[in-house]
Amino acid sequence: MAMNFHGKTVLITGASMGIGEAFARELSRRGATLLLVARGEAKLQSLAAELGNAHVFAFDLAEPSAPKRIHDAVVARGFAVDVLINNAGFGRYGPFESLPFEEQHGQVALNVSALVDLTHLFIDGITLRQGGVINVASIAAYLPTPYMAVYGATKAFVLSFSEALWGEYQPRGVRVLCLNPGQTETAFFDRAVGLEQQKHKARPEDVVRLGLEAFAQGRASVIHGSGNRLLTAFGRLFPRALVARLGARMFAPRPTPATLAP
Repeated sequence: MAMNFHGKTVLITGASMGIGEAFARELSRRGATLLLVARGEAKLQSLAAELGNAHVFAFDLAEPSAPKRIHDAVVARGFAVDVLINNAGFGRYGPFESLPFEEQHGQVALNVSALVDLTHLFIDGITLRQGGVINVASIAAYLPTPYMAVYGATKAFVLSFSEALWGEYQPRGVRVLCLNPGQTETAFFDRAVGLEQQKHKARPEDVVRLGLEAFAQGRASVIHGSGNRLLTAFGRLFPRALVARLGARMFAPRPTPATLAP
């Protein structure tokens, strides 16, 4: 049965841009009260002022204490969350040993730890109100991802975690969905420097629309885009070692003109 978001309270992380912002705009149109979480307070305040039915919680979710502080702030302001959308995350591209320790650790802290912590903190209330959780992962969850090894591993965790929670909570009337986009028009590539980009990337609005449809249907996971579904099927049909080798060849950093041999 479809969920009516009118009058529901939805907490969205990474809400200041990209898929998170698209979720905010779509759910605002559907009458939800929004709790917007991100580091950039100015962007959140601007979006909240535009939408009119949104409230700002400016936190850096990579900080270990942030999920608990967000939960406490939400409760202190009198909100009860019906739907949690764990969208915040980032990835970095490059040889594993060349990427800074802080950024590798930060991917795990944001993409995994914060997501698990927020889900654990809010799940009792969500269960009481028969709401749900949407976790935004990636098609990288289905494939070995050389040169984005930590990012891919975090998204594989999110997929497994989400599907396991779906198995636990679906009989209790709680929806849990893992939404898996491919390359999307977001700021992700501003941080994943050097990663080759597709010419035609998905619109965040289209990813959100598919996610909300799958959520309404009570699905455990969904992949956006027919091409992405074919790509993930390739990963299931062939040995993972072969897929990893092919991925390493495809995504190996290209030498810049300055480093090419004469």
